[in-house]
Amino acid sequence: MLRHVLIVLLLFTHSAWLLAAEPIRLGLNYPKTGNYKAEGLELRRGALLAVDQINSQGGLLGRPLELMSLNSAARAEKARANVERFASEGVRMVFGGANSEEAIAAGKRARELGLPFFPTLAYANEITGRDGHRYLFRESNSAWMSAKVLGQYLSWHMPNRRYYYISLDDAWGNSMEQALREATRSRDRARHGYTRIAAHGARRDDYLGALQKAAASDADTLVIVLLGQDLVQTMRLAHDLQLGRRMQIIVPNLTQSIVEQAGPLVMEHVIGTEAWTWQVPALEKSTEGQAFVERYIEAHQAYPGSTAASAYSIVRQWAAAVQRAGSLDGEAVIAALENHHYELLKGEQYWRDFDHQNVQSIYAVRVRPRSEIMQDRFKQDYFTIIHRMDGEEAAPDLDDWQQERGDDLTLQ
Repeated sequence: MLRHVLIVLLLFTHSAWLLAAEPIRLGLNYPKTGNYKAEGLELRRGALLAVDQINSQGGLLGRPLELMSLNSAARAEKARANVERFASEGVRMVFGGANSEEAIAAGKRARELGLPFFPTLAYANEITGRDGHRYLFRESNSAWMSAKVLGQYLSWHMPNRRYYYISLDDAWGNSMEQALREATRSRDRARHGYTRIAAHGARRDDYLGALQKAAASDADTLVIVLLGQDLVQTMRLAHDLQLGRRMQIIVPNLTQSIVEQAGPLVMEHVIGTEAWTWQVPALEKSTEGQAFVERYIEAHQAYPGSTAASAYSIVRQWAAAVQRAGSLDGEAVIAALENHHYELLKGEQYWRDFDHQNVQSIYAVRVRPRSEIMQDRFKQDYFTIIHRMDGEEAAPDLDDWQQERGDDLTLQ
């Protein structure tokens, strides 16, 4: 009895001491409103799970973590202003975002302020390529990595196809289309047609017109390089036009929230890529990954998607680097991250030193039939993994990276 009382007293004393310590603040840029608000909610949930777990284990350097969240609305100028506000509030790391433009803008401002920055949902090759810098680390995969795994799967299982591309006219859309054209040998734009969708201000008629052009072409594979509500609306229109019955639809960067928003019937049989799904920890025998899935289910009565997993991993990895460095100093944390290998929610991953890209396995996935999805307890078991590629094979090598960088061959 006395031993039990002493343990409770020690835990109470430790908790009170931790609460009294000055918190270490993290800044989350996330889309609370706009086209990507569903993804934003998932980002915040994943981040909060990581913060709560670290705090329950004694915090970081003897201090609790505190998450500050600001709405970026997926706009570059707002994300940049948020970074400035975070810095004024004393944050020590910034992460988040929902598109490549805001990642590039926010990352540049974070570098100027000496803050490590980790983008999420930002797939443009430029982020760790032409626009990469010392203070930016990307946990999610690049467009080229998605293209490599898709290109290999399609060349093996669906060779000699004719493609039509509908792509967002921004950094990610252009780099994703270019990378997939290279990977599928569909570079000839006369044979493999395309329509570009304006990055801002596109309307229903723009999406419909692009789909009608695709339908009028000889293509048997339709690639839709869109995200968020742009993708949801386009997929619903494609379903109304019954394009999925005669064309294989490819969405290079799929997320669980997209299938949820568009509906599993609309998304049936669509092929795309994911860096992580909730089934991966069991497949790769990741104890920590399975524990994360269980904690997320307990908190939200839903499966975690790759977006939540990315935010969770970023917080955990930054905190682990701070612990190794014994310091919150940006340069010390950068040194602790570079070339660090680890296992967290799946098999081995590492932060590459020359470009700060996270090298990890990538999966091609297919959306399961609605009838199968509806049998799941949460009606969220959306993806069948159809192909896997190791990170070293998927990621561009040093020579490719240096070609893109030109004369600027080191991160500044």
